[in-house]
Amino acid sequence: MTSRKTGIRSKAIFGLTLASLACLPAYAQEAQGEEEAQEGGLNVIVVTAQRREESVQDIPIAISAFSAEELETRGVSNALEVTQFVPNLVGLNNTGLGTANSYFLRGVGNTESIATFDPPIGTYVDDIYLSRQNANNLSFFDVERLEVLRGPQGTLFGRNTTGGAISVILKEPGDELAGYVEAGYGSYERYLARASIDIPLADSFAIKLSGYFQDDEGYAQNTTTGERVNENDGWGARIGFRGELADNVRWTGSYMHTFADAGNILNFDCDPANPTNCDGRFVTTGLTKGGNFNGLLTGPKDNFGLGNEVTLDFVSSNFEIGLTDDITLNLITGFVSLDQNFALDFADGRGLPSTSSPVPPVLGYTVGGFTIANEGDHTQFTQEIKLTGSVADGLIDFVGGVFYFEEDNTTDFGDIFTLPFAPPPAGFPIILADRTLKNSAEAWAGYLQADLNLTDQFKITAGIRYTDEDKSFDVRDNRASCNDGTIEATCVDTQNLVATNGLAIPTTQNVGIWTPRFAVNFEPTDDILLFASATRGFKSGGWNARGTSATELLPFGPETAWSYEAGVKSEFWDRRVRLNVTAFQLDVGGLQTPSAFIRTDGSLAFITRNFADYRNRGLEIELNTAPVDGLNIFASIGYQDDNYRIDRNAPALDAFGVQSVNAQQAACQAQLAAGQIPNASGTDTAASCGVGIVAPDGSIAEPVRTPDWTVAIGGSYTAELGGGLSLIPSVNANWRSSSETGTSEVTLFDQPVTGLSGTVFPSNTLGNGNVITGSFSDDRWIVNAGLALKSEAGWSITAECKNCFDEEAVESTLANYSYLNPPRSFLVKARFDF
Repeated sequence: MTSRKTGIRSKAIFGLTLASLACLPAYAQEAQGEEEAQEGGLNVIVVTAQRREESVQDIPIAISAFSAEELETRGVSNALEVTQFVPNLVGLNNTGLGTANSYFLRGVGNTESIATFDPPIGTYVDDIYLSRQNANNLSFFDVERLEVLRGPQGTLFGRNTTGGAISVILKEPGDELAGYVEAGYGSYERYLARASIDIPLADSFAIKLSGYFQDDEGYAQNTTTGERVNENDGWGARIGFRGELADNVRWTGSYMHTFADAGNILNFDCDPANPTNCDGRFVTTGLTKGGNFNGLLTGPKDNFGLGNEVTLDFVSSNFEIGLTDDITLNLITGFVSLDQNFALDFADGRGLPSTSSPVPPVLGYTVGGFTIANEGDHTQFTQEIKLTGSVADGLIDFVGGVFYFEEDNTTDFGDIFTLPFAPPPAGFPIILADRTLKNSAEAWAGYLQADLNLTDQFKITAGIRYTDEDKSFDVRDNRASCNDGTIEATCVDTQNLVATNGLAIPTTQNVGIWTPRFAVNFEPTDDILLFASATRGFKSGGWNARGTSATELLPFGPETAWSYEAGVKSEFWDRRVRLNVTAFQLDVGGLQTPSAFIRTDGSLAFITRNFADYRNRGLEIELNTAPVDGLNIFASIGYQDDNYRIDRNAPALDAFGVQSVNAQQAACQAQLAAGQIPNASGTDTAASCGVGIVAPDGSIAEPVRTPDWTVAIGGSYTAELGGGLSLIPSVNANWRSSSETGTSEVTLFDQPVTGLSGTVFPSNTLGNGNVITGSFSDDRWIVNAGLALKSEAGWSITAECKNCFDEEAVESTLANYSYLNPPRSFLVKARFDF
C-alpha cells in the first residue's frame, strides 16, 4: 500500500505557539495517600472528570480510572484493551481497521468510521477531543492515567458524548533527569521497543522525549496469496514541554507523531479453502499487500494493496494563569491531523452472497469479493478558554468557559463488487461507486457548572452548556462517465442528491442545543458519598455517505440522551477496601443505528437512520481491595436491560420516502406470511426483513453489543524475595454474556430455520457444514496473566499472555460475516528505569 506520511501543517504550529492546553494534573497521590499506600492501603485517586482536580471518590460521576502502573500490571498496551475492565463497556476494532476502536458504553456506540459519522463515546488526549474514530486505538507509551466516564458528559465535555468519554492523560516532563528503556519479543515474531527520558533544561523548564516501535508478521495466514495479515506494526514519538514561566503562569505542551499499520481483516479459525486445517487463523482473499486495482479506480487509491495505514500528528498547548489565589484561567488549544489509507476485502474474496470459493485472480490481479479502497485526509482545530475557581469563601466552586471546534475532511473512496468465478460474468467486477467526499463541521459552545457547598456534607451541582453547530457535505463522482460534461442520474454527485420522492437532500445541517446537568452530593462520613444526578448529552447528525447511489446519501438527525444516576462511593478499613455502586437509566432519542444488508443483486448496501428511541437500565459495581500488604484485588460487574422504543404513531414514510420501523415491520410480516424468504435474491424476497432493526422473523431486533452482564476480576501480589528482588504474579479475567452484533440479527444458520408463516429458510454453510457467518456473540471468558521479576536497581523482566486460553469470540458482523477477537499471544520484555 502506498503510504502518505505528511508533516504537521502550519495550522498546528500556530496552535502550538499561540494557545494552550489546560494543565490537568495526572493520577496523583496526596501526601497522606502516599503514606497509607506504603502501609498497604489503596492510593488516593485524583481525576479531572469535572475539568478540575478532585478525588474520584468525591465527584457524582460514574468513572473508572487507571494509573500507568495499574495499566502495566494488567498488561494493557493500548486503548482497546482497557475496555475489558470497565462495567457495561464493550470495545472492539472496527471491521477491517486495527487502528480504530468502536466503543459501546451503556449500549450506545457506533461502528462507522467514515467522516460523516461521529462517535458517541468521545476520546480525549490531554483534554483535546479526537473527532475521528480512525486512529483512537492509541498505543500507551507515554501515559500517566486513563479515565472512563460512563454516561452522557454533554455539559463539560460537549457534543458526541451521549454514551460517555474516554480521557487519556499523558505524562508531563519531570524535575529530574530520569527515564526508562524497554524491549520485548513475542508471538508472531513481534518486536517491541519503548523509551522515555525527562530532561530538565533549567530550574523552570523541562522536556520529555518518548517513543515506541512495534512490528510483527500478523496472526492470520492468507492461504491464497501466502502472505500473513492482521499485523500491528507502527511507531511513534512525542516531545513534551513544561515551563514555569512566572509565579502565576505555567505552560505545558506537546507534539506527537504516530504511524500505524494495523488490520482487523476478516479471518476464520479453519481455512475456508481447506476446512480440515484449523491450526491458526486464516484469510483467503486474493488481494495482496503490494497489489493494485489495475485502473478500476481513480487516483492514488487505485494503487493501494491490502492493508490499513494511519498517520497521526497531535499538537497540544497550555497556558495556565493564576488570576487570583482562587481563580485560574486556562487557554486550551489543540490541532490534530490524520491521514488514513486502506484497501480491504470485506467478503474475503468470495463475493456475495457467501460461497465457499475465493475469487481467483483476473487478468493477473484480484479485486476481492466486496472491496473498499479509501484515501482520507482529516484535520481539526480546537480552542478553549476555561475559568475554574472558588468564590464567596468557598461557598461556590465553579468551572466555565467557551469552546470552538473546526474540522475539515476529504475522503476519496471506491467500492468494488465481483462474483467468485474465473473469468467473472459479463459486467463484473462492478464499480459500485468511486467518489470524493468533502465535509466540514464548525461548533461554538459556552458552558458553566457550579457547586453550591451548603454544608461540609451537602452539595448541589448545576451546569448548562449551549452548543451551536454547522455541518456541510459535498460529494463528487470520480468515474469517467460522470466527468464527460454531463452528470447522469446514476452519478454519486451533489447535483443528484434527490430522494425517491423528489425532495432535495440537504447538504448542510445546523443544530443549537442546551445540555444541562444537575447533581446532589451527601457525605454522611468522610468515607461515604451518596449522589444522584440527571445529565443531558447529544451526538451530531450526519449523512449516510456509505451509499453507492445518490438516493442513499440520506441525512440523519442528532441523537439526544438523558441519563439519570444514583450511587454510592465508599471506602472502608483504613482505605483497604473501595466499593462504588451506580444505578442508571439512559433514555436516548433518535438513536443513530447503522445497518448493512444485501441487495437483491447480491451487492452490499449500508443505511443509517434515526430508527428508534432507546432505553437502558442497569447497575455497575466496582470493588478494589488491598487486604494485606502486597496483595491487590479488583472486581467490576455491569448489568443492563435495554430495548428499542418504537413510535407506533409515526407516519409510514418520512420526508425522504424512507419507511418508519413500524411500517417496515408490518411489511416484513406480510412478506413472511406470503412465503417470501429474507436474505434471498430474486423476486421472492422478503426485502423488509433483516434490514435496519427489523429481524428476519419480523420481530424488532435486540440492541447490539449490550450483553446483560459484563464481569472483570483479577489481582496481583508482590512477593519480596530478598536482596532487593520481588516477584509479581498477576492474573485477570473478563466475562460477558451473549449479545447481538448485527443490528437486524441477520444470521445464516447451519440448520434450516422456520419463519412466522411456517416457511423454512434454507441453511447456508460451507461444504463441510461449518457456519461461516453470524450476528450473535456467545458468552465468553478472556483470561490474561503476567509474571514480573523486579529489582530495586531499576531493572525488570516480565512474561505475559493475552487471551491465554485462546478463547474465540465474535466481536462484530458485516456482510453476513463474523469478525473474531485476536488469538492467544505471548510477550517477554525487559525494562530498565533510571
